[in-house]
Amino acid sequence: MSLSGTGLKKRIVEMIRLDGPMPVSLYMLTCLHDPRDGYYATRPGFNADFTTAPETSQVFGELLGLWAAHEWIKLGSPRKFWFVELGPGRGAMMADMMRAAASVTGFRDAAQIALVEASPALRQQQKAALAGEAVEHFGGLGDVPPGPALIIANEFLDCLPIRQYVREGNGWRERRVGLDTYTFEDIAFGLGPPAELPANLIPVGDSVEIAPGIETLVELVAQRFRSEAGRALFIDYGPDTQSPGDTLRAYKSGQQVSPLAAPGESDLTADVDFPRLARLAQTQGLAVHGPLAQGYFLTRLGIKERAVSLAKANPARTDEIAAAMQKLVQPDQMGARFKAICLSPTGAEPPPGF
Repeated sequence: MSLSGTGLKKRIVEMIRLDGPMPVSLYMLTCLHDPRDGYYATRPGFNADFTTAPETSQVFGELLGLWAAHEWIKLGSPRKFWFVELGPGRGAMMADMMRAAASVTGFRDAAQIALVEASPALRQQQKAALAGEAVEHFGGLGDVPPGPALIIANEFLDCLPIRQYVREGNGWRERRVGLDTYTFEDIAFGLGPPAELPANLIPVGDSVEIAPGIETLVELVAQRFRSEAGRALFIDYGPDTQSPGDTLRAYKSGQQVSPLAAPGESDLTADVDFPRLARLAQTQGLAVHGPLAQGYFLTRLGIKERAVSLAKANPARTDEIAAAMQKLVQPDQMGARFKAICLSPTGAEPPPGF
């Protein structure tokens, strides 16, 4: 691995020389969100380095829009509510959701669109995609003003920085990013001193990882729902029965590469710990629906019927529409690996799809 790779790699080397090896979480945060060279800050690669469900088919966002409209009615059709998307990408999903939900009388006038986005580059793309809508950007969920809220996030949790732990004997040590021991000019993975595993973590095997930001996010959702009506729907990939092990990955130009190969030039991602998310939510007094495989969730929302209707209206795109639908629901594609989970105030009945 050569230091000539990226300017950010050189800066990371200097950071390590100055402060010592860094946790994987800090490395991930720097690679993705560094203001000068971070991946999301400068070169988000939707449909280049990776493809998300909303970019695969408009049907995905349309179904979630109708889901949101249904839940808005169940909340009592509040005159104003926050329609929040965490990590909105290029704005395609929100555009699809609003187009579909606008068919429900009153929804569009009631919805106050709140996009939680840190990337300046993506904020500009979102404004362009939602040019006909009144949009407000926020740096975090905690910055969204009080009020009833429908919160939706697709492939947001997998980008939260993770800490990784490796079993050594009867104890654990945290994985860190430091300098390689041969030239001390490049970066490499290593282990820190003995460490205690964080609470609410159930390891399987000799490695385990945790996204501390999930706990903060659940606390914010719970705090909001204690005083206001709402739902929070998350769709992402990860196991539904155990905490993930070593799942940190990097993608560049559609290919998987080493997470250390191109800091700032590749997308970094890790599996979501859905069991821990559910436990944290229950501890906070929230009702938890799911996790449920994305294929089942979308099928219950009517994806097959919507795809048939869309194909009839666009006969020249029939094969394309069918292929996209299969990609979203088939177990050997996105249907089983991706999960949907919904958090709501205690006592709320299961929403559609669950």
